[in-house]
Amino acid sequence: MSIQTEPKKRTVTPFRYDIVGSFLRPSALKEARLQHQHGGITSEQLKEVENAEIVKLVQKQKEVGLQAVTDGEFRRSWWHLDFFWGLDGVERTIIDQGYQFNGAQSRPETARVTGKISYSGHPFVSHYAFLKGVAGEDVVARQSIPAAAQFLFELDRIENQESTKAIYPNREELLSDIAQAYKASILAFYEVGCRSIQIDDCTWGALCDEQFMAYMEQAGMNVAEYANELAILNEDVVSGLPGDLVVTTHVCRGNYVSTYAGVGGGYEPIAQTLLSINNYSGYYLEFDTDRAGDFKPLRFLKDDQQVVLGLFSSKFGELERKEDILKRIEEAKQHVDLNRICLSPQCGFASTEEGNHLTEEQQWRKLAFIKEIAEEIWK
Repeated sequence: MSIQTEPKKRTVTPFRYDIVGSFLRPSALKEARLQHQHGGITSEQLKEVENAEIVKLVQKQKEVGLQAVTDGEFRRSWWHLDFFWGLDGVERTIIDQGYQFNGAQSRPETARVTGKISYSGHPFVSHYAFLKGVAGEDVVARQSIPAAAQFLFELDRIENQESTKAIYPNREELLSDIAQAYKASILAFYEVGCRSIQIDDCTWGALCDEQFMAYMEQAGMNVAEYANELAILNEDVVSGLPGDLVVTTHVCRGNYVSTYAGVGGGYEPIAQTLLSINNYSGYYLEFDTDRAGDFKPLRFLKDDQQVVLGLFSSKFGELERKEDILKRIEEAKQHVDLNRICLSPQCGFASTEEGNHLTEEQQWRKLAFIKEIAEEIWK
């Protein structure tokens, strides 16, 4: 089976074959983090190990042909909480239970407000500066951060509602402070050379999950109104940014030790709200299983936006069948032009430091496979 098209080369993110961002932590890094946790090595010694492993990772990404590279989130424990903890007025908190996934539960940690949220600096900025220096000029060094909507979602958790309301009895002030802190952080990344920001967001996966929507309705919440609030917050953050800063977003449906969250459901209930957010250049959307539904929601994409189809699973090492992937792309083409489509895994390989259940060799082989298919389509 072949797909005929007049190919158009991508010169900015997202690229035809791409990644979401996180990579499996190598054993040397895992050992160093464990030693640091128990006082065996200093923070500076841990940083030296992180630096060395990130250098290797960037080189490996280049070897596999990626045009945008990340630091693999090697300095983080979580894809999202570490960023929240770096904002002013936020602290790491241990709670009774972690996030619930299908057959697994994460570590019981959260981010809780202790004062007004603001930005005065963030460790991620120096982390990006290191990546930028290592990456050089032949690839794009991309920074990923969790969405502002994801932060609000965390503060709205039952375990955090009391503390959030104690600091922010006025909802509008909370939204305003989150947006301002986020925009300041993005501009700080820009100042050290970042021109590609990816905003990761699990909220939309939850808001189209049939089980979660039923839970919200039983709790007396209006799903459509909440989705609109999240969309407005995200748009506030990315409005008025420098014109040469490319902003994309990734929608996740749970990615922890090779499992997922919720029961699933197509994007249709939230597609128009999600895909109407201004100033996103592209959407990384999960389509690796039937849990994500069909491609009809892509009709809401704006004409100048790309969609990165997450047709490949980062949860297991076996390669998908090429003919199945090509068939899915043909289906997607019924709703969006082929030259507005890119390919990637459905998520990162290690959204938390535990990582998914596959080997590093399988991780790289899967990315090479995605590149192979992309080059066959966009010759």
